[in-house]
Amino acid sequence: MRKKIVAGNWKMNTDYPQGLWLASEVVNMVNDEVLSNVTVILAPPFSHLYGVGQLIKESPKVHLAAQNCGSEKSGAFTGEVSASMVKSVGAEYVIIGHSERRHIYGENNAMVERKIKLSLETGLYPIFCCGETLNERNSGKHFQVINSQLEEALFELTENEISRVVIAYEPVWAIGTGVNATSHQAQEIHHFIRNSIKEKYGESISDSTSILYGGSCNSKNAKELFCNPDVDGGLIGGASLKSREFVDIIKMI
Repeated sequence: MRKKIVAGNWKMNTDYPQGLWLASEVVNMVNDEVLSNVTVILAPPFSHLYGVGQLIKESPKVHLAAQNCGSEKSGAFTGEVSASMVKSVGAEYVIIGHSERRHIYGENNAMVERKIKLSLETGLYPIFCCGETLNERNSGKHFQVINSQLEEALFELTENEISRVVIAYEPVWAIGTGVNATSHQAQEIHHFIRNSIKEKYGESISDSTSILYGGSCNSKNAKELFCNPDVDGGLIGGASLKSREFVDIIKMI
């Protein structure tokens, strides 16, 4: 049975004391209120990783992720943080290929693939993000875009490697806009992704791959989105910065 996952991506928000306070609130609420078998992941800024990691040791349900990692193992790459560095401070997961990394910083599928392979070599679980822009959806190219992202960034992995990857579908037009994909749109793409994995790797791996929805997901629409058979949770942005809102989303699983 595949994991149900709700991950909070804090992006470039909170200073260190604020981040520790937010993580502490989430951990306490999860411990007290979340009874379902759901994996909760927090992805704070790099500067917070070790401190938040120490806090979440109090809860076996809460795990640590980095928001990104470098595309090289080590060396003269000023400002970069390698996968092994991320692993060394206690992170288990790393978000790779987020649309903001693609569209603001120019990361392409080849770079995303390299980061995924490095993170897997290091023992991390990649959360691979894919999704189309509004123009791509309006022009009917959304399936083609998703297929290219899967083929160019994921489908060179072995069966053992792909089994360690979590996938997050995040329509670019829904991220930070307040406009989420409809329940039907989310299920349609999630089913397409799962079927693509089935065609490449077989039914067993397809059935065990967790696919999350990301894009203006909140406590008002999470239940409808999470009820879809191929939606296994969410990659939550802005709503994860409010502990009460985030935990309410978790409880929708």
